[in-house]
Amino acid sequence: MSISCEEFIVDKQGNKTAVLLDIESYAKLLEAWEELESIRAYDSTKASNDEAIPFSQAMEEIKARRK
Repeated sequence: MSISCEEFIVDKQGNKTAVLLDIESYAKLLEAWEELESIRAYDSTKASNDEAIPFSQAMEEIKARRK
């Protein structure tokens, strides 16, 4: 991902405190972050060695716990 233009907000001492992004760069950043979170969740699930169950069974178990 390439950011074409960076703008910063600075405090009185000139320290960068925030960044302004164009909406396209922001959307790409969010998309990349969400993809990374999905990968981390997958990796965590695979590492847990828990038994896989069908989605429909998982939904039934969730519904039963809510009662």
